[in-house]
Amino acid sequence: MRIIGGTHRGLALASVGKGDPGAHLRPTSDRVRESLFNVLLGGRFGDPVTGARVLDLFAGTGALALEALSRGAIHATLVDDGRVAQRLIRENIAKCRREADAILAARDATRLGPNAGAPFDLLFLDPPYGKGLGQTALGAARVGGWIAQDALIVWEENAAMAAPEGFAVLDQRRYGDTWITMLEAQ
Repeated sequence: MRIIGGTHRGLALASVGKGDPGAHLRPTSDRVRESLFNVLLGGRFGDPVTGARVLDLFAGTGALALEALSRGAIHATLVDDGRVAQRLIRENIAKCRREADAILAARDATRLGPNAGAPFDLLFLDPPYGKGLGQTALGAARVGGWIAQDALIVWEENAAMAAPEGFAVLDQRRYGDTWITMLEAQ
């Protein structure tokens, strides 16, 4: 795994090995991440990355948020409650030297509680597939004030996802067994 573009382009991230099946640690592949950022920065959505505050729920390795920081995001909060994921996130933040603008929130993404800071413009949501945790986490983020109005949500699952109340589907794409659903907060 590596950073695909931006200031950290080519930087190798911490090795996941075979992942952590017990914790459902399944990093987004370089190919899917590259395709995703090509879509995000391809003009249809303007530029949702440059200057964005990023919230990465079920962050895993942190690759999505760190890719966004590499491409011009100004802050990222990475949320994960898994011990292996937290170790990988800390290691990857250090590898990218982003301690000043990347924060690990060691908590359950489905129980975020209230947000004490500014809301986030870009959310990455990559829950364990097929468990309904994405809907719960998105609801918790909305109730807690984590999501800015008109925020872009990038939801990775094993199926195309329907928009929960208060959100609209903007785009859906399939990459092998991975579906990316892009939502807008309304």
